[in-house]
Amino acid sequence: MPFAGQIHASCIARDDAGVLLLGPSGAGKSDLALRLIDRGFILVADDRVDIAAGIARPPPALAGLLEIRGLGIVRLAYLPAARLALAVMLAADAERLPMPSRDRELDVPRIALDPAAASAPARVALALDAALGRCAFLAGAFATPADAAPA
Repeated sequence: MPFAGQIHASCIARDDAGVLLLGPSGAGKSDLALRLIDRGFILVADDRVDIAAGIARPPPALAGLLEIRGLGIVRLAYLPAARLALAVMLAADAERLPMPSRDRELDVPRIALDPAAASAPARVALALDAALGRCAFLAGAFATPADAAPA
């Protein structure tokens, strides 16, 4: 049965495809969401995300709000719902060439990355493209045997 409930996370979307940013308090979820918004993504939810049937939504009291450490809470444009396409676990010790992985509860591809890396927003955008079938990887989190280069 698919996950239904509220989780501590942030969610942003591009082309109505949601990316769930997961990690403990202070991991950088809101900061990475802000950097992704700067790249053309749109906010779905910050801090808490309601999920049902693979759809992410903001809790009504938090809709459109993003906490920016050192500045405060700002109201932004937001999507009221997005279909989840990717889960990103924020971790400073992400593997160099990870094996493909899926989030068991959400049934979407799952990657880990360092949110403090300068390239983190670009990596999330590329991972979303891969999750949506828009690009192929030869090795790593989105590689399939058919993608591998011939020996």
